[in-house]
Amino acid sequence: MMPTQPPTIRKAGPDDLEAVYQMISALSNKTFDREDFSQVYTRNISSPDCFYCIAELEHKAIGFISLHIQQLLHHCGPVGEIQEFYIDPDYRGKGLGKLLMNEIKSYATAQGVKSLEVASNKRREENVAVYERLGFQLSHNKFTR
Repeated sequence: MMPTQPPTIRKAGPDDLEAVYQMISALSNKTFDREDFSQVYTRNISSPDCFYCIAELEHKAIGFISLHIQQLLHHCGPVGEIQEFYIDPDYRGKGLGKLLMNEIKSYATAQGVKSLEVASNKRREENVAVYERLGFQLSHNKFTR
């Protein structure tokens, strides 16, 4: 159960590196090279085309979401893609994902994003229902190599 005080949703900064590393490692179920991770994280939080958001409760990071914006010809403008989205298992199903998603939607709107996309690994079948509840439609296939 969520405590009575709502979580804080805020832009991630340099001091959040370790917490984000832990959450992305848990999301991917793997350990990343810390130096490589740190370089990418530091570069991305400085980019105007990336927006990283933390959900924090009682000074503990309990959620993370990332948005990457790129200019796409077939949209004639900016498109945002949610690349990573993680909620601590103890806080899932309590509305935290909606709070993080609303922050991303607000930021994307302010940046003039024409379309917001999210991809999910096929092994995470439960995510389809989560994203549909958050207003997304399953409309594309994504191929990787």
